[in-house]
Amino acid sequence: MRDYINDIDALPGEKWFGKESTIEEDMKELWGEWGVSSEVEKLSSVIMRKPGAEIDDFSWEQVRFKGPIDVGKFRAQHDALAKIYKDHGIRVNYIEEQRKDKPNAVFCRDLLLMTPEGAIVTRPAMEARRGEERYMAKALADLGVPIIRTVCGGATFEGAMGLWIDRHTIVLASGVRTNREGYEMVEAELRRMGVNDIIHMQIPYGHAHIDGLLNMASEDVAMIHASQVPYDVCDSLKKKGIKLLECPSRLEAKETLAINFVAIEPGLIVMPEGNPRSRELLEKNGIKVISVDISEILKGYGAMHCMTGFLKRG
Repeated sequence: MRDYINDIDALPGEKWFGKESTIEEDMKELWGEWGVSSEVEKLSSVIMRKPGAEIDDFSWEQVRFKGPIDVGKFRAQHDALAKIYKDHGIRVNYIEEQRKDKPNAVFCRDLLLMTPEGAIVTRPAMEARRGEERYMAKALADLGVPIIRTVCGGATFEGAMGLWIDRHTIVLASGVRTNREGYEMVEAELRRMGVNDIIHMQIPYGHAHIDGLLNMASEDVAMIHASQVPYDVCDSLKKKGIKLLECPSRLEAKETLAINFVAIEPGLIVMPEGNPRSRELLEKNGIKVISVDISEILKGYGAMHCMTGFLKRG
């Protein structure tokens, strides 16, 4: 006669099941109104660095400025740009903290690349800027913006090395501000999220970022510094039906940064004052232009596109 064996209940099966959705689908409910896959769709939220103690006393030669600045004028011009954004219904968020030895932090576009899924926090190439990204990351976290990637290791990448064309297309650059490791790191992240048309742009020696050479004013109009944008990039954009306006003045392209504008919505841009030939060309092609004096800020070799991190478009 066999001994009686007590019955034991079977272990229960899975009681929790994963929600099959993407972070992009969850964004509005769980994170907020964030996401960018265009340079021209209606702009509704930005992040900026209101110039603080870092511009009060610094060596302009060491941080790559053109010369000494008028601190009061510098701050007033930054405020004037922010007011234009606010007047057009754009929420202006600020990076509240920053190192006191980082006057270039005003150009906070370089510290993130915003995607449809959230922010890629970058790693600046210049020693004078290294470390600014820590405070961008903190500000994004405080706002509730998902950080999907932080550029790390020996990689360098700056946010102005990416220029969105549409949800599946981006111009992505390499050059002095982005090394191969950084380019490939960001490229892999973009491909993972379905950006399958990545147009590589080699930034010429002597230039920093895409937005001094190429920028979108509407879905089908771009302005370029013609002699400095590779043929393959121009050809790819033209095949997408984008009209390329050649900046008519070398002075305006390189010194007063006519191409470094920000589209508030398709066909409406804010650009640096002092670019009459470029403004005329844009307006003749149906682009409405708001100009603002940022002459003091230009001493840092950057304009409004450099100052403005996009957090939400469309």
